[in-house]
Amino acid sequence: MSPWPLQRIGDISRYVTVGYVGTQSNLFVDSGIPLLRGQNVRPYVLDLTNLKYISSEIHAKWRKSALKPGDVVIVRVGYPGTACVIPEGIGELNAASLVIVRPDPDLANSQYLAYVLNSGFGKERIASLLVGSAQQVLNTGTVAAMEIPCPSLPVQIKIAILLSFYDDLIANNNRRIKLLEEIAQRLYREWFVDFRYPGHEGALLVDSELGPIPQEWVVRNLFDVADVTFGFPFKSQLFNETVGMPLIRIRDIPTGESATFTPEEPDARYRIHDGDILVGMDGDFHMGRWSAGEAWLNQRVVRFRIISDAFCRYALFLALEKPISDWNQAIVGTTVAHLGKRHLELIKVLTPTAAVGQTLSALLDPIFDLEINLRKVTRQLRVARDLLLPRLISGEIDVTDLEIAMPEMAA
Repeated sequence: MSPWPLQRIGDISRYVTVGYVGTQSNLFVDSGIPLLRGQNVRPYVLDLTNLKYISSEIHAKWRKSALKPGDVVIVRVGYPGTACVIPEGIGELNAASLVIVRPDPDLANSQYLAYVLNSGFGKERIASLLVGSAQQVLNTGTVAAMEIPCPSLPVQIKIAILLSFYDDLIANNNRRIKLLEEIAQRLYREWFVDFRYPGHEGALLVDSELGPIPQEWVVRNLFDVADVTFGFPFKSQLFNETVGMPLIRIRDIPTGESATFTPEEPDARYRIHDGDILVGMDGDFHMGRWSAGEAWLNQRVVRFRIISDAFCRYALFLALEKPISDWNQAIVGTTVAHLGKRHLELIKVLTPTAAVGQTLSALLDPIFDLEINLRKVTRQLRVARDLLLPRLISGEIDVTDLEIAMPEMAA
């Protein structure tokens, strides 16, 4: 039993409302006021990729769904209850079909509220309060009536500060990964698109099926430079959350980790290691580099491992991005798109000389390994934060008397 009193979210907030509910696609413009949707709200953080925009006129018309720093936005459909805080300095925003909570700054801290909603406690409470059968929805009344542990405001802020230490480190790692990715992409483009690699001066370009290329370079079939392994048909009835080894399904590629286990043990060739390149073969053909330890390769996921001395892992990944994206756009199925072996067999890869390839490996391999390690550390930080979170909000760990700097935070 939590030592903290329970308070209704509606009682510690200035208001709880919902973003604009309705068809927005005909109102989207190329640039304007960002319109946040469910896919832009991740646990604790905003994801500002794949944003949609509305005009300033529409933004002014939808005043109720206009957002301010410190507002807590909560997903209603899909992953209901997922929450994050609108940060300072982000500019004008609007919200489409998200629950918007504006906490009373004298009673509640926004970051604390987001931590509670994303915690196991919050997820369980929200799951029990969802409405709808075909598609479960989180409504404003449910959120306003939801009771949460509510210590004094200073204690809320201390809890938020302690947990934000982990999130700040996670955000820093993510920035470093993004920077490393940009470095690798620029280097790859410099060498493989613009052909400004060491020793390129005076090199002749000759025609190839991929266009003009350096004379000593070769266009090869994907299967000549990579070992391509298709996943094993594991029995879904044996899937569980604890027994056996993790199993990688298509949905696990973007997140980079799996919560599904299987006791089955097929041939060792289906075993995945850190650094393996993965592509999902149904729906959106997600690409990723695995970093969550040993796991099994499930059907409809394909793995690529480099087998050519003229290439390296990062170069293979970057070489695959465009053809996989092109197939993603070109393949249309009646219900879902399928990427097959016949599509992969048509992919051609430009390979340099062994000397250029080895020089490239010396540059890109450390970047590749550092990204994998940063992802592993980030995952460990998330695990540590998520273990600490319930103990803090339940009061099991009492920070009331903890001396901690109390910077001004969004309330």
